[in-house]
Amino acid sequence: MIKRGCLGLLILVTVLAIGALALAFIQGQRTPDGRPEYVALGSSFAAGAGLGELQDGSPVLCARSVGGYPQELASQLKRSIVDMSCGGAVTKNLLNGRQYFQGPQVRVISKETRLVTITVGGNDVGYVGDLSMLAARNTGTLFGRLVRQFWGGPKTMEQRGFDKFRDELGELIADIRKRAPGSQIVIATYPTILPKSGTCPRLSLNIAEANSMREVGARLALVTRETAERGGAIVADMQSLGTKHNACSAEPWVNGWTNGGIAPFHPTSLGAKATANAIAEAISKSPAAVAAVRENDASGHQARRIAR
Repeated sequence: MIKRGCLGLLILVTVLAIGALALAFIQGQRTPDGRPEYVALGSSFAAGAGLGELQDGSPVLCARSVGGYPQELASQLKRSIVDMSCGGAVTKNLLNGRQYFQGPQVRVISKETRLVTITVGGNDVGYVGDLSMLAARNTGTLFGRLVRQFWGGPKTMEQRGFDKFRDELGELIADIRKRAPGSQIVIATYPTILPKSGTCPRLSLNIAEANSMREVGARLALVTRETAERGGAIVADMQSLGTKHNACSAEPWVNGWTNGGIAPFHPTSLGAKATANAIAEAISKSPAAVAAVRENDASGHQARRIAR
């Protein structure tokens, strides 16, 4: 027989769970407002988890903040933005939806869209998730004890699904091309989290763990670059650009475990700004942008000749 106090607690927990589920459903049915001149897609590395207050209309579970790189980039380029990024997203969520009751992230892209940015893949291959579990396992916290007790350990390289990620990212690029034929697609790789060798206290990882996860990060960046280039997308290679700004550096673009707060191993404010800067520069150096500059220069030269 259930005691009255236990029954009351069970009812309270059930009501709270139902309320949380209802809130997630209601928020998931909303679509952000705004002109989709620039559409941002991706996981928490695009959403800016932990980088300030949530954007108006952001589902709580998405943790879509005002400090993510898409907001900085939109400001730099002076473009209207619809930010669809969401923490925890995998590539199929961008294309097919079904994350926290939401539709596909691509659903707002239209012929009006001129720019689409993407940062995705870390959740597909268990990169940041395994980093976090490994780091927690090395601590004396309650979470660490639970991880040691119940977690089976990180995936092997064969279990991470890099081929599936490659295929789905290629499908995503093709779908965006159909929705917005005139748009520029920029894919930003995940920034460098681990130093080239060794480890540091911020990571809460031993050398063997750091070596293993370094290989995952490098493979993720390689597959992302190759797939982007194959699909004709522009690449902002934060894995390469952030080498000297890893979590152990004096000026990190990503948090470690011990200083990560609610977003360990995620971009810092400096990292978000660096990503926005890298994307803006990559766009300016793209063949389309260079051709436009040449065309403008040629038109101006012709106009000056006519004026004479």
